[in-house]
Amino acid sequence: MRAVVVEQLGAPEVLTLREIPAPEPGPGQVLIDTAYAGINFAEIKARSVGYRVTTLPFVPGLEVSGLVRAVGAGVTGFRPGQQVAALLDTGGYAEAVVADAARTFAVPDGLGLRDAATLPSVLPTAYALVHHAGRLRAGETVLVQGAAGGVGTALGQVARLAGAARVYGVVSHPDKAKYALDFGYDEVFVGADFDEQVARATGGRGVDLLLDPVGGDTWRRGVASLARYGRAVSYGNAGDAEPWSAGFADLAAKALSVSAFSILGLAAADPQALRDLTETAFGLAAADGVRLPVTAEFPLEQAAEAHRLVESRSSTGKLLLRVNGD
Repeated sequence: MRAVVVEQLGAPEVLTLREIPAPEPGPGQVLIDTAYAGINFAEIKARSVGYRVTTLPFVPGLEVSGLVRAVGAGVTGFRPGQQVAALLDTGGYAEAVVADAARTFAVPDGLGLRDAATLPSVLPTAYALVHHAGRLRAGETVLVQGAAGGVGTALGQVARLAGAARVYGVVSHPDKAKYALDFGYDEVFVGADFDEQVARATGGRGVDLLLDPVGGDTWRRGVASLARYGRAVSYGNAGDAEPWSAGFADLAAKALSVSAFSILGLAAADPQALRDLTETAFGLAAADGVRLPVTAEFPLEQAAEAHRLVESRSSTGKLLLRVNGD
């Protein structure tokens, strides 16, 4: 089968299309003919700096949609030809993948495989950030970094459905601001001085909940923008900054709370909690109309071009690799 293989870490050019043996499902696994593979920033970091990589060579890819080809011993609830989406540790940039049955989900009625490829990581992450890690209450205000990205476009809508009074976003370019405003945001701020813009928008009060995948100075400015009793949740370190830390004195003055969330961490630690979260989150797309727009798709052989676009920070929404999709 064809797959995109990383044999050495580096620039997008290290993503190379190869013929490799097709996998077979083991006990508790599902073999999926891949229709589409989602592109995530974690895969950029895996390719460039070895994030979560345990061995070389490897096939990147954390989420796919497709059709079940076969199931391994002990697997129930899936049948050949069924439309599914799956969250993987790696391997999604390939014509076929094996996924743990615990991380494989039936595609909700009314959604096609193209839309389903946007679901496994993005929507459960957004739901967990708003409802579990962030514990948003109706009437509170939210600030989202990366508001025009895949998770960002979901967060604006999920926060709005949860009863947020105001949802603010932050992006790096004015064109992204126009895009994000279509996805639940009341205002979208542009640039590194967003903290000053937050202060003006909130009359100096600040926001109740910060959701941040960037880290570094962006994170520090966001935490400083919190209102009293505010909560900050980190769900990534896209800026590759040194780990942030704060002591009692830094948080006590405004009684701030700081936490973190990782969908891959949850998948490894508690597969049942992942399934419960994912099935609930998928309902937002099926019943509540949450949109996860695909703004670009690339054939498998153009994976490097897709990575370049993500790294340019000019992309919006969700990017996919088209493998066996229409």
